[in-house]
Amino acid sequence: MARVLPDRFIMTKTAQLADTRSSDDIVASARRSIGIEARGIQQLAGALDGPLGAALSRAVHMLQSARGRIIVSGMGKSGQIARKIASTLASTGTPSIFIHPGDASHGDLGMITSQDAVLAFSWSGETPELSDMVAYTRRFSVPLIAVTAQQNSALARSADIVLQLPDHDEACPNGLAPTTSTTLQLVLGDAIAVALLEQKGFTASDFKVLHPGGKLGAALAYVRDIMHSGNSVPVAGQDTPMSDVLVIMTEKSFGCLAVLDPAGRLAGVITDGDLRRHMNGDLLSARARDIMTESPIVIAPDDLASSALELINNSAITALFVVEDGRPVGVVHVHDLLRIGVA
Repeated sequence: MARVLPDRFIMTKTAQLADTRSSDDIVASARRSIGIEARGIQQLAGALDGPLGAALSRAVHMLQSARGRIIVSGMGKSGQIARKIASTLASTGTPSIFIHPGDASHGDLGMITSQDAVLAFSWSGETPELSDMVAYTRRFSVPLIAVTAQQNSALARSADIVLQLPDHDEACPNGLAPTTSTTLQLVLGDAIAVALLEQKGFTASDFKVLHPGGKLGAALAYVRDIMHSGNSVPVAGQDTPMSDVLVIMTEKSFGCLAVLDPAGRLAGVITDGDLRRHMNGDLLSARARDIMTESPIVIAPDDLASSALELINNSAITALFVVEDGRPVGVVHVHDLLRIGVA
């Protein structure tokens, strides 16, 4: 049978319109909520100067030394935060899974091994659904880290390490809906994930392996994967007549050309802008060295596509030469970045 709400929760459209709060009231309410949660985060940051900081350090080392996976769990809103933290850990190089406490009691405890470590979230520390998982970790000596606001709770008393969150007011005016509490759990969980990735030396290149899809995957592509190379690269020697330079630039269609010294190293570049600045009757009789811009902005083949986009945007240019050991080995145009979805 469908649940029937008490009459006090049922409002007609007319009543809703009559009871509509002003925009100023709504913004003020939002500002109060954000302020309460922000103060909670400040209190959490301050707590790191005390026992929480020492406990966090031990917890990160414990998680880092686990030879298996990090098992993250929690119930209700804490469970939703735990699921997100498990995902963040996994995407930053720490193998992790979320196990629902109810499923754990019905067979999924078999997914936890002695090589794993358990990270359990419970604001009160008295979540009964976690009891079977907690008992399992004690029976089989699986490391258990508790994230809770209550140092003397059942979860905290059983855990190897307790990360005690400050018991700050909820943003909910009734003090009931998990708001500040879930924010603090999320922030501390993210702090754990970031500390772990830094401990492991997890790089943007490592991140790319785990995020190959979408715009993020495109931004993490290597320059060498998208650059034009070989005969596609417009190049000419320093003494090449500008009449020939114009032909090469027109054929290659990048709006630029790499000028090489006698050893084949990059001496400068000529762009469409350089041509406009030198547009006079002597242009065709000049040499490449007379028109080129020295010390151009370049990029390496093992840099990320996102780095190429940043250089192009910050320098107000449309193409970059890719240089390795001083020699141009490719060229990347802004259209290449648009094509793969970076820009």
